[in-house]
This record gives sequence, structure tokens and C-alpha cells, in this order.
Amino acid sequence: MTTIESLAAAPVERWIGEARDLALRNDLRAAETLLRAAIARFPDNDEVGIALASVCWQRGEHDDARALLRETLRRQPAHLAAAFTLARIEAEQSDFPAAEEALRRAFTGFAQPSDLVLRAAKMLADWGRKPGAVDVCEAAIASGDVDPKLHLYAAALLGQIGEFERARERYEFALDHDPAAIEAGAAYGLATMQRYTDREHSDRARFEYALERSDLADAERASLLFALGKLHDDLGEFADAANCLRRANALIDHSAWSRRNWRRLVDARLAAKPLPARTPGAEECVPIFVVGAPRSGTTLVAELLGRSPLVRNRGELDWLPHFAERVANAGRVDVALLDDIAAEYLSKLQQGERDARWFVDKQPLNFLHADLIRALFPQAWIVHCRRNARDTALSIWSQHFGSTEYRFAYDFDDIAAVLRGCAKLMARAANTSGSRVIDVRYEAIAQHPQTIVDAIAATIGAPRFDCSRADERRHAIGTASLWQARQPVYTASIGRWRAYAEFVPELMGFSDD
Repeated sequence: MTTIESLAAAPVERWIGEARDLALRNDLRAAETLLRAAIARFPDNDEVGIALASVCWQRGEHDDARALLRETLRRQPAHLAAAFTLARIEAEQSDFPAAEEALRRAFTGFAQPSDLVLRAAKMLADWGRKPGAVDVCEAAIASGDVDPKLHLYAAALLGQIGEFERARERYEFALDHDPAAIEAGAAYGLATMQRYTDREHSDRARFEYALERSDLADAERASLLFALGKLHDDLGEFADAANCLRRANALIDHSAWSRRNWRRLVDARLAAKPLPARTPGAEECVPIFVVGAPRSGTTLVAELLGRSPLVRNRGELDWLPHFAERVANAGRVDVALLDDIAAEYLSKLQQGERDARWFVDKQPLNFLHADLIRALFPQAWIVHCRRNARDTALSIWSQHFGSTEYRFAYDFDDIAAVLRGCAKLMARAANTSGSRVIDVRYEAIAQHPQTIVDAIAATIGAPRFDCSRADERRHAIGTASLWQARQPVYTASIGRWRAYAEFVPELMGFSDD
């Protein structure tokens, strides 16, 4: 076994290597002892401090780990290994503002490699810090970074926080400098940054010209057709829009989504035994789960609720399905397990904010987990959004969804199966959860937003607020409605299916409720 004395004359790399071997053998105490001796031997070597911080973290000595990394960053503010390690440590403790600060300092004040800028931005976005991710990307672009992938990622983020003009600039740069940007969704992203009113808009020629390429893969051609369909729809050219959208949907491989498996999933949820319910702490915040079929108004409801000073709209979170899987795989589901999961979820949801009482999780498909919501959070509210089925089906079919969980969106029979499943599960949730489920019709909130928001606020016990005042906080909307949700509430989408009935007869198979 290597001793500290035997390393006295060895280079620093040998000390670090020996410590890492000890850590791999799970001898963390010995690794820490060795690295503390290394720091005394090499006091100005930052790599020793980073290695020791990692070991301290594994041993639960969190404050020591942070102190070591902050000292490294004090001496070398652009030290990326220290910044990434500190950010991960802060995030694991659910201190996401501190995690953002660690990365922001290293990336907004210094030119860094594009791949690492993207890595930092994606970490921040995953932690719900999308405005910070934008700042990291934009700092790199301002310093002269011309990587099309960075511009494309920045464009998507800029659109989500409502900076549409800059988003268009970034999308255009990516399309002009990287042929692969089409496959990555740049054309469709560009189309969603505005509502077209000019029949001679340059995007029409851009999309049509790109479609003439003979080397396009199906996914690239579909993305362009969805973009062109969006342009035609905005301009009222419904026959052309329907033609583009039909061709686009036909090119999407949705074979991985099974109607039979979906029905089995819904039936299993309906037949599941009730979970034990935990008792929430007196100081716990109140989650609001906004659910429903995609394109049923969930983004609009979440955005309007988020305009209250006491409500935080966290957007479309993907956490609950992972917790549901954890519960499903548990040998025994008891209150202790549910307490652990609830604490982890709420810590991530609140992100240290204590000036808000209500927090919105707007993942439409969380209707699959209504039973788990009730078990984890008896104090929670479920807002169920409903919309005319024909309008819902058309809107789903018109979107190019990036997520694989929306593979049903490209076939009307699959869409119908999802709408039926949603209705069954929410009927059960209403029967078992009683007054904690609030039904909201899209048509009603689009026509009378303040009235409906007032009713929701009164039901959940929140003070009344003016929902016509846009939220001035920089927050992200990561859904297909990111542009529409930031415009004044409008009613033009009510009965939209009628313009397409002649060209998309499948819509008549849905109820006109």
C-alpha cells in the first residue's frame, strides 16, 4: 500500500492518481488523508483541491467541498473543472441559484470552448435555469463563437423566454451555416417565432427552396413541411396548409408508439389499488398540476396563473414520470418512501424560493399519474384542461413534437386513443379526489380569462390578481405554445377545425363537444 512518505518526492500527478485509486476502492477516508497531505505539499495546485473536494463530497463533508472549490475559483475564475464540480454539488443540494452562479461566472466573463458552453447551458436548462442558460450562450456568441449548434440551442432557449427576434437571428444563422440544422428542427423553430401576415415573407422562399434538396432525409423533409404548413395556416391558406401537414405527418416514424400498449396502460391505471397517502407538513408549498390532452390550453392556464405574485410557473417538468417509475419498482410502497419522494420533488420545485405559496407543474401527460399526485401531495390541486375534441386533434396533428412520448401525434386514430384515455383517467381522478380537481374549458378561459382565473384563485385560496398583466420575470415556456402564450389572449383558435373540415375529413370522427 502506498504511504504518504513514499510519495514525498513524487510529482503531483502521482499523488492524485493514488488518491483516485483509493476512492475507486471506496477507501474515501484514506483518499482524503492523502489529498490533504498533497495540498500541504502542493499548496498552489488547483487539481489537488478539486480532487479533494470530490472526495469530501462523497464523504458528506459538503461545506468543505464547497470551500475548496470556491477557493480554486477565487484564484482562477475561469477554471472549468472547478466550476462544473461546484455547480453539480450545489444542484445535488437543490441550491440551483448557487449552481447557476458557479457556471455563470466561468462562462459569461471568459471565452470558453463551444462544446463546454453547450454543456453548461444544457445543465442549466435541465435545472430549470433557462434564462441563465441563455446568458451563457449569448456571452459566447457575443465573444465571436460561430458554432451553428450553439446558435441553434441559443435560438430554442431565446424563444422559450420570449425573445423572439433574437431567436429568429440565431435560427437563421444556424440554417445558413449548417445543413444539419434542418434535421435539428431549425426551420420549424424559425416558423414558430412569429405569426406570418406577409404572403411574400422570406421564410416561404427559404422553406420551399430547402424542400427542393434531393438529399433530404424523411425527418428533415417533415420538419420543413411542418414549418411551411405553419406559414400557410397563419396566412389562411388552409388547403396548402393541410397538404403540407398531411405529407409531414406521413413522413414521421411513429411505429414505436402502440395504441394497444396505450390502452393497456390506461386500463392498468384504472385498475390500480389506491396508494397510501402521506400527511404534508404545515409549511409545505402547494403544487398545482395543470394536465390534460396536449394542445388543450394547459400552457395558457399555467401562464395566466403564473402572473400572480404568489405563484411560480415552473413549466413542463418531466420529474413525475421518473418518480412514478420509482414507486412502481419499489417492493413495498409506504409513507416513508412517499415522504422521501415528496421532499425531493418539492425541493426541486421551490428552488429555495420562500415568497411563493403555489408552484405550477404544467406537464399535460401527468394525468397518467393522478393517483400518485394525490398520494404524494394531498394539498395539491389538479387543473384539468379540456377543449373541443376536433380543435384539439387538429392542433396536435399540426405540431412537430420533438419528444418521443408524443409519437401518437401523427395519426388521428392514435390521437383519438389518447383523448379517450385522458377522459377516462380524469373522470376517475375527479371521483376519487373530489374538489381538488378543477375543470377548465379552453373556450371559456380564452373568452373570459379574468373570470376563469378569478374562479381558480378563489378555489385554491389565492388572492385575486390581474391576469392581463404580463409576468415581467424572465421565465421559460418550453412548449409548442411558446409564442401564442406570450400574446394577448385571443379566441381565433376556437372552432379552427371548421376551416380544415373539407381538407382533413378525419376530424369529423371526433366529437364537436
